[in-house]
Amino acid sequence: MDKIPMTPAGHTALEVELKTLKSQDRPNIIKAIAEAREHGDLSENAEYHSAREKQSFIEGRIKELEGIISLAEVIDPSHLSGSVKFGARVTVVDEDTDEEKSWQIVGEHEADIEKGLLNVKSPIARALIGKDVGDSVEVRTPGGEKAYEILDIVYA
Repeated sequence: MDKIPMTPAGHTALEVELKTLKSQDRPNIIKAIAEAREHGDLSENAEYHSAREKQSFIEGRIKELEGIISLAEVIDPSHLSGSVKFGARVTVVDEDTDEEKSWQIVGEHEADIEKGLLNVKSPIARALIGKDVGDSVEVRTPGGEKAYEILDIVYA
């Protein structure tokens, strides 16, 4: 299987979530299932069925996180420089609206556009990779064609 690129912060966040699921959420749901069993007839016990459903979700998420973490290739952007690469924080200006935006290019499991974390597989990130300050990139987005000029590239 292919390695999954991620930043140190993204890797740490996944490890923290996994630890919480295993050390807090899993024991709590086991206790909730045991308490629901004590209420009698399981076929009509909504608490029991709800707790079992939540347990299934938790176990699935634990397996998913373990798989992602096992394939993780942690890339520390502070050791990089030059043109846009994975981990770069790129500041661009929309050539139509003069609106400045800043994104860090990260792995798909840590991407959150609201926080400025751009999935490395997204059309914008793919267009930016390999470019330098001053370059113009054109991107086909769901909202139409966009043109951006790269103002700054920072690796931290």
